Amino acid sequence: MTKLAFQNCDYMLSKNKIKSIKALSVKKIRYEKSLFIAEGHKTVDDLLKTFECEFIFATNKWNNPDNLSKDIDVQIITEAELKQISLLENPQDVFAVFRMKKFSVEDIDFNGKLTIALDGVQDAGNLGTIIRIADWFGIENVVCSSGTVDIYNPKAVQATMGSLSHVNVVYTDLPDFLKKLDKNIHKYSTALDGQNIYTTKLNENAVIVMGNEGNGISPEVKTICDESLLIPKFLEDRSSAESLNVGVATALVSAEFRRQCNFRKM
Repeated sequence: MTKLAFQNCDYMLSKNKIKSIKALSVKKIRYEKSLFIAEGHKTVDDLLKTFECEFIFATNKWNNPDNLSKDIDVQIITEAELKQISLLENPQDVFAVFRMKKFSVEDIDFNGKLTIALDGVQDAGNLGTIIRIADWFGIENVVCSSGTVDIYNPKAVQATMGSLSHVNVVYTDLPDFLKKLDKNIHKYSTALDGQNIYTTKLNENAVIVMGNEGNGISPEVKTICDESLLIPKFLEDRSSAESLNVGVATALVSAEFRRQCNFRKM
């Protein structure tokens, strides 16, 4: 597709337009309108591949991608105007509003795959990072408990760095979801009293549950899971952090599952 030739225009952002855009930082408003915000070259360019875009505001510095449809409303604005609508401390030349995708667990076949489930993760940055990690390790689906932070929170979207285009994120009653899984899908929890992940034979036809930043996995969810895993400390006799950040822990767990699977295929 030929790139659109943008020219400077006299488009001005009204106070009402700025107010309506910034209102999308509020979850209730996002879901009333089924819209969410994304900013920056990498994030916007990747989301354009799979999400319906409502409109884009960009400065002349934005090098629009080849897959940009001519049907999308693109307005060229000044850097000063971009700062007025941006939620970032340092705006990155492009600001877009996309339409949400609505998935449910019924839309996804979890059999034969590795899936991440999140039990009450509260930090938007952590959630976005986990989506990016899932993308890196080829994990297609992330199932979130109803108490997990909203994936369309602007901070979460930003932290995915565009990986939201490649990973399905669904929200559901997590205990109910786990109970209804096929019996051949192994359910792993992650906890400080679990078995050493590096000495445990792992099954990739599985769901791995990662817990809340402060409280870990809820007792109900832990009871439903088949097995609990631990990422051991390197030096047990040395004073150190009590636990890992949930994003870091997800990366280590995902890496070990993929390592074992690849090793067995050799």
